[in-house]
Amino acid sequence: MQRCGIAEVSSALESEEVALILALRESKDIEVARLLVMAEERGIKVRETSKNDMWRMSRVNEGEEPPPILALVGRDPDAGTNEILSSGGLCWLLDGARYPVNIGFTIRTAEVSGANAVFVDGKLSHAEKKAARRASMKADRFMPVHWVDGFEFVERAKAAGFRIISLEDSGDLEPWDEDLSGNVILVVGGEHDGISQPILDRSDSVIRVPMSGFVPSYNLQAPMAVVAAEALRQRNSSN
Repeated sequence: MQRCGIAEVSSALESEEVALILALRESKDIEVARLLVMAEERGIKVRETSKNDMWRMSRVNEGEEPPPILALVGRDPDAGTNEILSSGGLCWLLDGARYPVNIGFTIRTAEVSGANAVFVDGKLSHAEKKAARRASMKADRFMPVHWVDGFEFVERAKAAGFRIISLEDSGDLEPWDEDLSGNVILVVGGEHDGISQPILDRSDSVIRVPMSGFVPSYNLQAPMAVVAAEALRQRNSSN
């Protein structure tokens, strides 16, 4: 979903749907200036950022100079729920999550692993939502994040043709034994109560991450990371 550097961004502007351009602040590069003009003429959002931020966001190795420009393709960070559901793909639902830092970490994991969006059902204040976005390390700038009623969202997703796959200790399948390709909503529950029973009842399958330690549960983002990586593996293999 990232196009990195002048050559890739130029090609993307010619042949792909670019949703966002991220440019190095105060860049003097003539080609960058040309690409920014092209993007603005097409109504593509352009954001400027620091050299440190650009290095952190881009596909470069330690010690390499960051590129002066990046492009986001294949996902619109400002897409609404209807648009997301009509586009298909893979999304996450956090059902009843309470802690802003955990929510932020899961948003970042979802974005890095290529999800289309994250939906959150959690009773958080405005300040707590802001803290969750901050903990995501700005991942919410590049992927839609919506706060929803979880059960209502599941009903809408099923009507749109999505399979609902919940991640819960009661699951009878391991992630690698379930088909995570196609149009899928992956559901993870809150830290205390897990996934609500009405959503479990509407799930097409329930998976679990194996455990063999003394403590009987993982932290929220750990099993999510396992399933996100497995979903990415399967989806890349099917392309």
